[in-house]
Amino acid sequence: MYDAAPRDMVNPGLDEAQVLALNEKYLPLDFEQRIRRIYQDFPPGQVLVTSSFAATSAYFLHIISRIQPEQVIHFIDTGFHFPETLEYRKYLVDLFGLKVEDVRAEEWKHKFTAEEKTWERDPDFCCSVNKVEPLDAIKPRFRVWVSSLMRWQTEHRAGLPIFELRGGILKFNPMIDVTREERDAYIREHKLPFHPLVAKGYSSIGCTHCTVKGDGRSGRWVGKPKTECGLHL
Repeated sequence: MYDAAPRDMVNPGLDEAQVLALNEKYLPLDFEQRIRRIYQDFPPGQVLVTSSFAATSAYFLHIISRIQPEQVIHFIDTGFHFPETLEYRKYLVDLFGLKVEDVRAEEWKHKFTAEEKTWERDPDFCCSVNKVEPLDAIKPRFRVWVSSLMRWQTEHRAGLPIFELRGGILKFNPMIDVTREERDAYIREHKLPFHPLVAKGYSSIGCTHCTVKGDGRSGRWVGKPKTECGLHL
């Protein structure tokens, strides 16, 4: 597990013109080609990969594991995950031979959110403590952050490019233009497992307190004007 204090800070070292050039370079490539290319354009040790081990994470992780089997996958352990999520994580770790590191909030901060049930009155604060801050603490050690966002998932994601400078790191969204149909076809072709809660009606899976059954992101933060945990904002 990583602690909260950043070490060995790495600067992305790119300006907007260089990011634009990367977008133009990667645009004609498909998802798998983009993943192969990122490890040619950047040192593997400077690439940060995160996964929530949610509904269809097997798709993203299957390709990563085939192309860069030594890549460490960072899992943000909020302390509020469904037992099924932790089981799915273990299953995919064994299936793909993944190397996974947990990223957690400081214990006293997490304890406060649990005791105060901060997700009820201020879910943004709860996400900030248990997701955003822990990840922000380790970002300075890397140059590129690889996400599994897709444009069809939310209105915010619909406007994201392949590359963007965000929070002092080069954000890489190689799946951003993958359609739902393309993702599901890959999963069927390779016989990959869905998260066990998908069969029970959950399409987007986060913490137990803020996730219910629903299509797309409709089951997240029900009754609140919130569609993102804050990691990608």
